[in-house]
Amino acid sequence: MTDTRAEREILLVTGMSGAGRSTVGNALEDLGWYVVDNLPPQMLRPLVELAEHTGEAIPRVAAVVDIRGGKLFADVEAALELLRGSAAVRVVFLDATDAVLVRRFEQVRRPHPLQGQGTLLDGIAEERRRVQALRAASDLIIDTSNLNIHELSRVVNDHFGDAASKETRVTVMSFGYKYGLPPDADLVADCRFLPNPFWIPELRPHTGQDAEVRDYVLGQADADTFITTYLTALGPVLTGYRKENKRHATIAIGCTGGKHRSVAVAEELARRMNALPGVAVSVKHRDLGRE
Repeated sequence: MTDTRAEREILLVTGMSGAGRSTVGNALEDLGWYVVDNLPPQMLRPLVELAEHTGEAIPRVAAVVDIRGGKLFADVEAALELLRGSAAVRVVFLDATDAVLVRRFEQVRRPHPLQGQGTLLDGIAEERRRVQALRAASDLIIDTSNLNIHELSRVVNDHFGDAASKETRVTVMSFGYKYGLPPDADLVADCRFLPNPFWIPELRPHTGQDAEVRDYVLGQADADTFITTYLTALGPVLTGYRKENKRHATIAIGCTGGKHRSVAVAEELARRMNALPGVAVSVKHRDLGRE
């Protein structure tokens, strides 16, 4: 039987208040980690035991622990030692300069959790004192001073994502304009410039997934030029999406009813996009079957 303990990963995300723990937690969730925010250190062990009982359901667990845990925060090092015998445990510490932390707190107009009756800098200094030992023992320290949320998410992806997470997942969606534009589309292309098979009686009952309609649509003089040119234009867009850590994109292809032209063009575009590096493509026909 496989030893799930050896395969299970536990990530403790901690660091300075305002350094980006929430952003890291969200990025880890996007990568498939099971994330628990503001977890008291004493609950780390029960959390791991719960994960063990679920088998392979949640093999990667991330716990976000910060100074809001009060005196419980002081027990985090002891809790980590107990965990290391049952799972692969890593500690990520997020840091930033005092000036950056002050600016971030002022932007959200919130006091530092340890500020009390003092200043923001007083609270930051006290927090640095409390987390000094944990910072020194961390496996990875990320300085977020010069990172925006997208750049920080990309750093998380580089360290904790697998090969699949580094791909941009693209949905090529056909739709009919008479049913409205897809509200979740990132890019929209109009293929109503192609002759409509609807007006050919023998093609009308078929769809763009059928060979008769597909061959008719793709056989038009401008169809190949359109698809080839559009695919070329998408190249730098998809590269930019990956650089900006945008992992999901929807490309909508529309015709009048979403039955013939857009379906055939979407299928062909998706087929060609599958050859692009760093892209995982799926096809969706939103309005097929509505007539």
